[in-house]
Amino acid sequence: MKTLDFLKRDELEKFLVQSGIRIDDYINTAMDMSTEVHSEIKREDNQSPFLETHIWPVTRDVVKHYLTVNRNITSVEIVSTILHDVMEDNDRILDLYKTKEYGFDAYLKYRFGIRVYEICLDLKIKPLENFPGDNDQQRQLARFHNYCKGLSSADYDMKVIKLVDRANNMKFISNMSKVEGKLVSNKIKRYLREAEDFYLSFALLEPSTKDLYLKLRESYENLKSLNIP
Repeated sequence: MKTLDFLKRDELEKFLVQSGIRIDDYINTAMDMSTEVHSEIKREDNQSPFLETHIWPVTRDVVKHYLTVNRNITSVEIVSTILHDVMEDNDRILDLYKTKEYGFDAYLKYRFGIRVYEICLDLKIKPLENFPGDNDQQRQLARFHNYCKGLSSADYDMKVIKLVDRANNMKFISNMSKVEGKLVSNKIKRYLREAEDFYLSFALLEPSTKDLYLKLRESYENLKSLNIP
């Protein structure tokens, strides 16, 4: 088993500076908000902190990708990555921002701009009840098809964030010391199915992201080796 991917905020900041990226107020404010929204949230093992094992490593890996392919990266892409999950936990957001009468969505647009807001909104997994079907399985399939359709026509920055996000999630579960519970087993099966049906091919579609394909493929093979019945 590989070592858990764990990165602290100050380590991410050091990496950004070493990569030639200036940490301005825009990026700092995004880090502060992500810390506020995701603090104390744990992952599937109920132990690993979400920030240090997901948000910060995903941000680092997105920046690494841009550097690897020699593509320009701006603070908008970095902030979008830092905030890519802030709209997932609605109850927590509503509680944290209940004093803002104009709401969290309006605040996100105002503080970080429409592009960051659109990426966060498009990457958000919509509630299952929003989709048609006679049962949850049918609704999950309809939701997945809808999500894939959106990603297929997404801009490069959103594509990269989602692929790095998915690779991190798959790697985390495959590196858990012990797979327990129906919820985790179902998630592993879903990740394998969705990788086969969409994500592996998506990474190779133009504009191709071959480095991210290799990361996804590695995580996919590790998940398959768990032999979940």
